[in-house]
Amino acid sequence: MDKRVVLAVAGSGKTSHIINKINESSRVLIVTYTENNYKNIKSKIINKIGFIPKGVRVQTYFNFIYSFCFKPLLGNKIKSKGINWDLPPAFTLKLNRGDPRFYLDRNSRLYHNRIAKLLEQWNAMKEVSERVEKYFDMVCFDEVQDFGGHDFNFICNLSPNIESLLLVGDFFQHTFDTSRDGNINSNIHKNLDTYTKKLTQAGYTLDSEMLSHSYRCSPTTCDFVSENTGIQIQSHRDDETQIQFIQSAKLAEEIYYDINIVKLFFRDSKRYDGYTENWGATKGLDCYSDVCIVLNPTTLQHYKKNKLNELAPQTKNKFYVACTRAKRNIFFVPESLYKHHKQ
Repeated sequence: MDKRVVLAVAGSGKTSHIINKINESSRVLIVTYTENNYKNIKSKIINKIGFIPKGVRVQTYFNFIYSFCFKPLLGNKIKSKGINWDLPPAFTLKLNRGDPRFYLDRNSRLYHNRIAKLLEQWNAMKEVSERVEKYFDMVCFDEVQDFGGHDFNFICNLSPNIESLLLVGDFFQHTFDTSRDGNINSNIHKNLDTYTKKLTQAGYTLDSEMLSHSYRCSPTTCDFVSENTGIQIQSHRDDETQIQFIQSAKLAEEIYYDINIVKLFFRDSKRYDGYTENWGATKGLDCYSDVCIVLNPTTLQHYKKNKLNELAPQTKNKFYVACTRAKRNIFFVPESLYKHHKQ
């Protein structure tokens, strides 16, 4: 029995590491957070085997915890009509944790951020683990860095009796949480030591070497990220690529209208025509060659002062995600040069 967390870097093959463990006779559960990665995982399994084997199940986290865990075990005791994606009203914090109203809205929908807490409070975690053990020999949680609140406790409390329990993620690609609920685990992503300590206390073995080098990113990109943000990443490659800060309005326009170069904005990318996306929304994507990173005013000032490592943690993580999408060249463009394109 193995309960392990693999700390990876961007482009190191996190998903491939999981897919490589699967064959036609596997009994494997793969749980991920984002829809992008859910589709990516299913696509890679089909590319490898030709179909999704009968014993392999890929689920998004909330589909898994609601449909596979809650409904079969507590569905007859607590009648639910689905999931409420809003945060519960403040008054519910004063309710006893055994009160169903702490978990259900007036329409009998479960608050998404308290489903894991409900399973714990109603002593269902042992049954959850037994149910997982019954159907699967291996359980993989991808994008584990995004598990927060009660959901982080959920993965910590899964039984060590599961034959193989694997968590894979990149701590510095933490750009949002599965859920939040007050102060529950609000500080686990403050620094890597705090995060890993929680996991080791839960019985997980840490592996920070297996996926420490990137296939996607060149040494040029890895060195830039490591030296400027303090986030350590190395490359399997030995080629050189280009990183360029664009000050010319003419060159910035050429890049903007180049349909082969994605333009990544800190936010509001949909307000710009063309091939655009937000920094954090590209997490899990591996389809870009050259990348244009549009620097919002705050990041631009940090860039000019060589103080990118002092960005707010969430901003720095999103910037790291944006930089590490590039398989080839990176162009930094001040947001002011594209303001006339904003709708």
